[in-house]
Amino acid sequence: MRKRGFSSAQIIPLGFLALILFGAILLSLPVATADGKPAPFLTALFTSTSSVCVTGLVVADTFAYWSLFGKIVILVLIQAGGLGIVAASSALFLLLKKTFTIRNRALLRDSFDLDSIQGVLRFLRRVVLGVLGIEGIGAVLYAFDFVPRYGFVRGLWYSVFHAISAFCNAGLDLIGPDSFAPFAHNAYVLIVTMVLIVTGGLGYIVWFDTFSTAKTAAQKRFGPRWFFRRLGEQSKLVYCVTAALIVLGAGGTLLLESNNPQTLGAMPWGDRILHAFFQSVTYRTAGFSAIPQAAMSEGSALFGSMLMFIGGSPMGTAGGVKTVTVAVLFLYAFSYIRARRDAVVFRRGISEELVKKTVAILAASLLLSLCATVALAAAEGLSLTDAMFEVFSATGTVGLSRGVTPNLHTFGRILIIACMYLGRIGPVSLALIFRTQSSGGDEIRFSQGHFYVG
Repeated sequence: MRKRGFSSAQIIPLGFLALILFGAILLSLPVATADGKPAPFLTALFTSTSSVCVTGLVVADTFAYWSLFGKIVILVLIQAGGLGIVAASSALFLLLKKTFTIRNRALLRDSFDLDSIQGVLRFLRRVVLGVLGIEGIGAVLYAFDFVPRYGFVRGLWYSVFHAISAFCNAGLDLIGPDSFAPFAHNAYVLIVTMVLIVTGGLGYIVWFDTFSTAKTAAQKRFGPRWFFRRLGEQSKLVYCVTAALIVLGAGGTLLLESNNPQTLGAMPWGDRILHAFFQSVTYRTAGFSAIPQAAMSEGSALFGSMLMFIGGSPMGTAGGVKTVTVAVLFLYAFSYIRARRDAVVFRRGISEELVKKTVAILAASLLLSLCATVALAAAEGLSLTDAMFEVFSATGTVGLSRGVTPNLHTFGRILIIACMYLGRIGPVSLALIFRTQSSGGDEIRFSQGHFYVG
């Protein structure tokens, strides 16, 4: 009997796990720490997981604990994790001019969630060039502030590190223990960071669709209305939901924190609005903070947990259950309330298979997050607010913390490591690792039962 190989649904999560363990081994070396002493393996594993899963939660300050070698390892892990393990390894294969088999192309297709292997290498090249191009532009923009501030060499290093970290929605920084708080009154740095975060979180399909449509519009001198109408339905939905969530997040933060003197309350209105938008954007899986998260009200923590759970958009560098997933759920609910047969958006129907996938993702992610919240609160003696914020930050691969992460004990750290990993690959993907080939049970049809809900 021929031995079956691993499926794409198994290879991708296992590939992330292998990269995490490899990164942990490198970070355990004496050369990886600033004092030259080997880091405890759990600290190295936590940092490697946070980097590969582009989360940003840390138990040891990145700027002080790790050496230059350690920081370079972290940056490489962020880049590989942001691209995706299959895309990153395939890009290396392209660089080395290796031959791609049909299986390699199929794996790459599945990692990008494409419909066909046709043109998949061209798609990969466009992704890699797009990622490096945007990160390069981000580094140049950061350099205008960082080079005069930190000196030429250090300023360039900081520019490259933070451009990659922001674009990959990682949230790891070299600034200091308070993340971007030193730039609390620096609108330029905060705006550059927001643009990189949002761009990385839009998704590759949206990039290419936007560029292609904009190019056509410019050539034929068509206006913005024509441009939006010609975008694909995925791009339209992503832009609409992203814009709505950013505005909603900023408005909610402004409403909840304007009377808090420890956060926005002591700022002039211009800075309040800027920080409200920065907080809204960073909730969407980025993890940089310019105001103290622990000083924010419990209402803000709950509100932020909801935004962290949603996260960014599909096929990008952001985490969370994704904007389109939540949009599909609401569109389907509205179609039921309005007694419509199908859920429709931009004159396009939503398939039943997509709705099933949406329900599976939301149910698994919510169950994981709630169970982990209870476990963390019980094990670490935390309030439910702090435990929820920490867990939702981990499962949403965000990286914001209310001062909980560095003080976690062994069980708490292992739990958050598991949450970061599951948040990056998705709980449903983990279940698919152990799924066996169908035995034909789907061919059996049962009579409908009588159940009652609501």
